Amino acid sequence: MRKHVNARKALQDGFSQAVKGTEGVGIAITEAVADTLVEAFQGTGQVGDSLLGAVSEIAGCAVRGAGKVGAQIGAVAKGFILGMLRATGEIGEEALLTIAKAAGCFIKHTGALGGDLASAAKGLVEGAIGLGAELGLDATEAASVAGQAALDAAYDISATAGEKVRDGLKGTIAGIKVVLQEPFVAHKGGRR
Repeated sequence: MRKHVNARKALQDGFSQAVKGTEGVGIAITEAVADTLVEAFQGTGQVGDSLLGAVSEIAGCAVRGAGKVGAQIGAVAKGFILGMLRATGEIGEEALLTIAKAAGCFIKHTGALGGDLASAAKGLVEGAIGLGAELGLDATEAASVAGQAALDAAYDISATAGEKVRDGLKGTIAGIKVVLQEPFVAHKGGRR
């Protein structure tokens, strides 16, 4: 338990400083968030499943930190996914599970704080694409898993939130078409 507290403290202490130091530059924010996540868990002994168990708390730290310093939520979302994937070291199917869980948690925290859900979803997809090949994943599959998890989480918030995410994921992102499952009737308040 103590190790988890240290990791959480490292995230809370380091996140805002990392983002502030980038002065709003998208790529720098992405890397700062990813690096902060990896550094926070280096040496704590938390890897794999134990790190995934803390994903909601980590997502909350990232979203609150972004709001605190006025960072672009899309860049922070991208850095969050990159950092989670780097920190867990998962590849293949396990990486897809990490992407799905992380994307869903990030969207739920973004929605709870009234953040831009469409930008967050797009950033999550960009992050999944960014490390997809390195993790042995098809870029379209990684993008679609992130997009679907973001969409599902948004519809769990409300139909309006779901529609914002769905609209934000239309077209191509980083040259990849995100494939989303229809219909959305399984979600609270979803369209029928």
